[in-house]
Amino acid sequence: MLKKLKKKAVVATLKQQLAGENRYTSGYVQQNAGFTLIELIAVVVMVGILAAIAAPGWLGFTNRQRVNKANDVVLAALQDAQREAKKKKLSYSVSFQNVSNVPMVAIHQGVVPPPTPSNPDQKGIWKPLGEDIELKQKQVLLYTNLENNSDGTKFNKKASNTISYTTLGSGTITFDYMGALPGTAGGSSDELGLKIAVAAPSPGSSTSASNLRRCVIVDTLLGGMRTAKDDKCN
Repeated sequence: MLKKLKKKAVVATLKQQLAGENRYTSGYVQQNAGFTLIELIAVVVMVGILAAIAAPGWLGFTNRQRVNKANDVVLAALQDAQREAKKKKLSYSVSFQNVSNVPMVAIHQGVVPPPTPSNPDQKGIWKPLGEDIELKQKQVLLYTNLENNSDGTKFNKKASNTISYTTLGSGTITFDYMGALPGTAGGSSDELGLKIAVAAPSPGSSTSASNLRRCVIVDTLLGGMRTAKDDKCN
């Protein structure tokens, strides 16, 4: 009888120990089971709020980088033409135009621009602005205060003192054999302030510019150039 009681006591003690271990184990598992649905929703909402705050700043930064790089390309094209004119003792020009709303640039001898390509991807002397810096088409827009020079009679000829940022621009700037402005047909050599501008497009528009603008201005008879930005490019 005593042995049976001892045996029952031992079994009861073992059962209590096992029950305690199971209790601790189940609590540990429950504690490390993962996030609740409410916690996940809270995290998603917080990430969305942070993204909404950061997105406009990041978009503005990338647009500024694109416009700055495109303006550097415009300046480099003008400087290249000026160097070639001095080096070869011939007149050299830079012509600008838009083909299917894609800005194009061509460096060429003389004042008559090469034939207009039928589309922006057509290979030839005309190059999409920013092709070498991997700008995608229509990420920047091009404007000028020059008259169109399709027939070679309006090089260095201003259409206006200011740029219209609702209509895409075209025109030609020519340097003589000394790298200076050679004068204009139908105008005079003191008609300075020739402007080539690039801008980020306004939301929802393929031709109108936002207020983010950069430009190159040729403003001396010797072909001196300077850059400006935003409202200084009007």
